[in-house]
Amino acid sequence: MFLLVGLGNPGDKYEKNRHNIGFMAADAIARELNFGTEKSKLQGLYRDGTIETKNGPEKCILLKPQTYMNESGRSVGGFATFFKIPPKNIIVFYDELELSPGKCRFKQGGGTAGHNGLKSITAQLGSDYKRVRLGIGHPGKEKVLGHVLSDFSSEDFNWVDRLTTAVAQNIKYVLVGETDKFQTEVSKAAPPPPIPHWLRGGEK
Repeated sequence: MFLLVGLGNPGDKYEKNRHNIGFMAADAIARELNFGTEKSKLQGLYRDGTIETKNGPEKCILLKPQTYMNESGRSVGGFATFFKIPPKNIIVFYDELELSPGKCRFKQGGGTAGHNGLKSITAQLGSDYKRVRLGIGHPGKEKVLGHVLSDFSSEDFNWVDRLTTAVAQNIKYVLVGETDKFQTEVSKAAPPPPIPHWLRGGEK
């Protein structure tokens, strides 16, 4: 069994924030892969589903923690313990400042790069979980908080929708360890938009 975790903040106020692209990825997975009805448990909203892979069907739980970003680990840790899911079978989808908008990269383990949601999860589980990094770009240190907590523009949602849909349609490759193929297929289906003028340090 796998635990797929989209990170974000609950409530209408944050729904379209850049910080909530992990929630958007989770919603795309639910939609594209026909996960079940959303239910509440252990401080999270979750759905049950099955993802078809080349090795056969894989049972999955799709989770959106409702603890606010900084306490995401409380819900993730609760689900991991309750369903006996090891960190290596947990995949976290989140906003990545260090990637330009629209880029997607897979990462296994490692540090948190200051992301509070990852810090909270790592404190509960250790660092040996999988990550799908969804680029939102870095506007410069002094502008980070306003950047992550501001809404995507209507133009941005053109690439956000393409990206999250491509992630959903290709997550099957991550489940069987084909992470390079996952990245390649997502990039083909959802090429990043032009580099924005405000991106710190140019293209990444």
